[in-house]
Amino acid sequence: MFYNYGDMKNISTKAISDCVYRLARKAGLTLTDSCRNALMQAEAQETGAAKFALSTVLENERCAQREKMPVCQDTGMSVVLLEIGREVALTGGSLQDAVDDGVRRAYRDGNFRKSICDPLTRVNTGDNTPAHLHTEIVEGDRISVTFLPKGFGSENMSKLFMLTPAEGRDGIVRAIVETVKTAGSRPCPPVYVGVGIGGAFDSCALLAKKALTREVGSAHPRKDVAEIEREALEKINALGIGAQGFGGNVTALGVSCEIAPTHIAGLPVAINVQCHCVRCEKEVLS
Repeated sequence: MFYNYGDMKNISTKAISDCVYRLARKAGLTLTDSCRNALMQAEAQETGAAKFALSTVLENERCAQREKMPVCQDTGMSVVLLEIGREVALTGGSLQDAVDDGVRRAYRDGNFRKSICDPLTRVNTGDNTPAHLHTEIVEGDRISVTFLPKGFGSENMSKLFMLTPAEGRDGIVRAIVETVKTAGSRPCPPVYVGVGIGGAFDSCALLAKKALTREVGSAHPRKDVAEIEREALEKINALGIGAQGFGGNVTALGVSCEIAPTHIAGLPVAINVQCHCVRCEKEVLS
């Protein structure tokens, strides 16, 4: 089908850059509402050192908002997900350049730590770019922008499993729980666990990343997937690692799974671990 570009909605890359700037500035200073609520619920369940740890991270966010300072010293790799309506015509230049410009300005103006470097020389790029950009063409005439600053204390604990189909549902749950158990206190629990099920080696990991953009505590609409989320969370919280590794009832705030068809010979499962500091902001441009 061919389109008359005169009927398309024009959205400038400058508007995307400014949107990324706004989202990055906000995300650096605050937890998501669902994360904050989950932490408060966890604090109410705990006693002793675990309760103290949870009270401290909640007070830390209040301080960050009051003083306009980063809620975590690791202001993260800038992950940007764009859902671009097929009736949108982008104007004004390179999309990657626009996103990077928004990140660059936000990290400069927010006095956020710049953490991106060459993987071999370790030379810092100096402005937290390039952003990790993912785009998807969807229906409509809008652009949905999601900004996820991903710290690497938790990112380093993430894993990808190429399971056999015979391992099935039990193997998926086992992989999720084992990943969190092996990580222990290193990803600053209580963690939020994003899981990708299916796809291929590369797309499975992206599914896991997308799962972290869901609200903490939300359930997948597919009943069988939601059951995997529920069982994995229950088994993770039975590990007793607890907040900051002090023991207790809450090792994970939630488990969110995303799923895609895969090959008959495989069962890819990706686990993307997020620390207790869940930062994710969204905006729709129209």
